[in-house]
Amino acid sequence: MSFTAVAPPVFDGINYQVWAVRMEAYFDANDLWETVEQVYEVPTLSDNPTVVQIKNHKEKKQRTSKAKATLFAAVSPTIFYRIMTLKIAKEIWDFLKGEYEGNERIKGMQVLNLIREFELQKMKESETIKEYSNKLLSIVNNVRLLGTDFSDSRIVQKILVTIPEKFETTISSLENSKDLSSITLAELLNALQA
Repeated sequence: MSFTAVAPPVFDGINYQVWAVRMEAYFDANDLWETVEQVYEVPTLSDNPTVVQIKNHKEKKQRTSKAKATLFAAVSPTIFYRIMTLKIAKEIWDFLKGEYEGNERIKGMQVLNLIREFELQKMKESETIKEYSNKLLSIVNNVRLLGTDFSDSRIVQKILVTIPEKFETTISSLENSKDLSSITLAELLNALQA
């Protein structure tokens, strides 16, 4: 099965940043990102074009059509009605970005809310390390998608402080064998899962 047979992710108005990252990867894998990223000019053919010029013209025209069709297929019907009159992929992409990415103030508020959510997390006795770390990483990755740095060392500290007492022996043995201030997230998770 070719990659183009895989449907693009559909955007329904929620989690724009995640959708945009997935769409950029989708366009890139299908060699269409250039048509979305910039105004992609399809030059008109001269009166007496060569075979190569005709081929290039047809290819560029086809790429612009594919990019536009992909964006139309990658949005919910409600959003489609808002973009259907736009003519080129870059216009569509820029419209969606302007509508759903939000301005700096909105992004700042989203980051604050996510950091608050991160700070309030505490591992439950019934949770596994994998479940807890996945929950934390999900929050952190959303913060990062909004353009804010969030270090892995901060996640390590959060896990060390909020895991239940049943992990005390594991943490003690880690303290004896490693410097906990420089342990990587992967090392900590592997040790706690073992």
